[in-house]
Amino acid sequence: MQQQQIDGGRAREFAGKLLGLYTGGILSLMVDIGHRAGLFEAAARGPGTSQEIAQRAGLNERYVREWLGAMATGGIFAYDAASRTYSLPAEHAICLSGDTGFNLAPMSQMLAHMGKHVHKIAHAFENGGGVPYSEFRPEFTDLMDAMGRRRYDELLIGGYLPAAKGLPERLRQGIRVADIGCGTGHCVNIMARHYANSTFVGYDIAEDAIAKGNAEAQEMGLSNARFDVLDVAKLPPEPQFDLITAFDAIHDQVDPETVLRRASDALAPGGTFLMIDIKASSNLEENLGNPVAPLLYGISTLHCMTVSLAHNGAGLGTVWGEQLARRMLSQVGFRNVDVVDAPDPLNSIYVCRK
Repeated sequence: MQQQQIDGGRAREFAGKLLGLYTGGILSLMVDIGHRAGLFEAAARGPGTSQEIAQRAGLNERYVREWLGAMATGGIFAYDAASRTYSLPAEHAICLSGDTGFNLAPMSQMLAHMGKHVHKIAHAFENGGGVPYSEFRPEFTDLMDAMGRRRYDELLIGGYLPAAKGLPERLRQGIRVADIGCGTGHCVNIMARHYANSTFVGYDIAEDAIAKGNAEAQEMGLSNARFDVLDVAKLPPEPQFDLITAFDAIHDQVDPETVLRRASDALAPGGTFLMIDIKASSNLEENLGNPVAPLLYGISTLHCMTVSLAHNGAGLGTVWGEQLARRMLSQVGFRNVDVVDAPDPLNSIYVCRK
């Protein structure tokens, strides 16, 4: 067999890309530490030396100094050698600190969490199966809550729900609502607080998540929201609901077609199924130019697909895409499916009616 000739320049270029990928992975872990330790909040208060920033955060200066070295050389912080001060540009601070949907720092924690299960995923590559959802909990519950809470606080009422024409008005008048795969139930509680005339129930298989949803509803003084532990593939056809929502909850189901069919069966005449899911194509070639596609396929491999395959499920994965979603929604009885861009760049909103 003739040995393939190696282009040295291309090999060096790709080696540089690999080092960049590994550097990005390490920086993600550094962002995780900075978020956990409150360093971004401390740095957002203004420039400072490593000692000053460490004092603001109540941390060990030597560790903070080394961390700041990674932040400065990684282009996250600016460094002034003359004064030995570090500063977090305002445009960076808004993405790493504060209580808004722009704060992407919580997302860094997902890398460390999923990394704990890499050896199990590698085993599944050889032997099939997967890593069940139960092995990711309870940490995964808290991570998903941290990643989505601020976004839904800002966008759920004014962005996602109005995508279905007339829905906010119906909610104000009073309808029955179910959220399937509700996680910690924050979306349910936001809606229940805003629409006092409607009644809400959240269903999820995770007992820890349901407990947190009920606790938050109690803290918020909500009498129109409750949460029950339920495998949503077993959602009964009665009682029927005027609105059923699924926030990023379908693509990792063991049996997503059955879940969608159950939602269709439980929807009252004239009702709406509102599904928020990842914005992507079902065709790989159409995702090649998407800069976040590697992130989506990677998360799918490390979590969303494997938790389904662990139970011999469909293994749709994160990037199941609009084409397949439309086909599945049609197959379970939704004859009218509108897909619109969500107010955040990663998702699409599916407005479905029978």
